[in-house]
Amino acid sequence: MLDPKHFDELSRRLANGLPGNLQAIKGDLEQNLRSSLEIALGKLNLVTREEFEVQQAVLLRTREKVRELEKRVAELENRLKPAAQDS
Repeated sequence: MLDPKHFDELSRRLANGLPGNLQAIKGDLEQNLRSSLEIALGKLNLVTREEFEVQQAVLLRTREKVRELEKRVAELENRLKPAAQDS
């Protein structure tokens, strides 16, 4: 998930962008924005960069294994063709 510091920074930036007349309630708004952001982003099915990279590596290895297996199957099929033709 995202680092809590990111929530703090984003909520602070949003609160600082408010019009001057709302600056008096800046602290409350900042906290509410942070909570809302955390809840909204928590509902999303997000992964960390590290988790993404691990899964990407697994996918690459799996693709390579599939290629190797496809090649082996093709070789076995080619071996069986002459035997089937002799029958």
